[in-house]
Amino acid sequence: MKTTGRSGLVGTTSSGRRASRHSRSLPALLAGIVLIASPSAGRHATVAAQSAATGRIQGMVEISSTLASRRPRFRIYSDPGTGSLPPAGPRDPIAAELRNVVIYLEDDALRNAKGAPAAHASMAQRDERFVPHVLPILVGTTVDFPNQDDVYHNVFSLSSAAAPGDKGFDLGRYPKGSSKSWTFDRRGTVQVFCHIHSDMSAVVLVLPNPFFAVPDDDHRFVIDGLPEGDYSVVGWHERAKTVIHKIHVTAGQTTNVDFNIPLPPPESRNP
Repeated sequence: MKTTGRSGLVGTTSSGRRASRHSRSLPALLAGIVLIASPSAGRHATVAAQSAATGRIQGMVEISSTLASRRPRFRIYSDPGTGSLPPAGPRDPIAAELRNVVIYLEDDALRNAKGAPAAHASMAQRDERFVPHVLPILVGTTVDFPNQDDVYHNVFSLSSAAAPGDKGFDLGRYPKGSSKSWTFDRRGTVQVFCHIHSDMSAVVLVLPNPFFAVPDDDHRFVIDGLPEGDYSVVGWHERAKTVIHKIHVTAGQTTNVDFNIPLPPPESRNP
């Protein structure tokens, strides 16, 4: 009597089963040795296959030095506390402004791109500033706003993208050690402020796909895992005109694209 296993191989039962098994066991044994010697071989093979099926973009970001001028700090009213004095400016203002640049892909083909929102992102209130000043997130992400200062803070927004119905949100006043949260379910640019300290502001950039990055201190950025195709890559800064490059991504390869983020031209004035 003959039997067919799941692999489709044919063997014999009873006394002939052992001989048949030994006759085809060497390739299987060698495969087993490889798996025992390298238990992560399957995982690495999967990662390699995924890398071969997708591409990446990388590049450098240069930013105009005039963008790094210090923002004016003024106060209508404030609670007393150690945070009432403005902190010293950054040693390298250009590096600080780099953290306010977001490189992201804008393309209808990516609307259904897989990507789960982060469980929680964070924008702290520290030294009477929002940290980070710019926070890029995926639609559906919940952002925590912890108060790390010795004074009360408030978080609110009037941006239409902040909440359904274009109503914005207001988390009210809360003290040091407390935190409140908001979930951003609509794409768009959300400007965030504090009722108590009128010079505090920040931006939550809510994006529709997970393909975005913030340059590091070396001006470099990388966006990985892109399906092959043609895309529009956007360089965004809140105080500059967006810069858009058209690129083609090839599976298994890296596409280089650099950005120079300039100041917008001076506004025309009526005579």
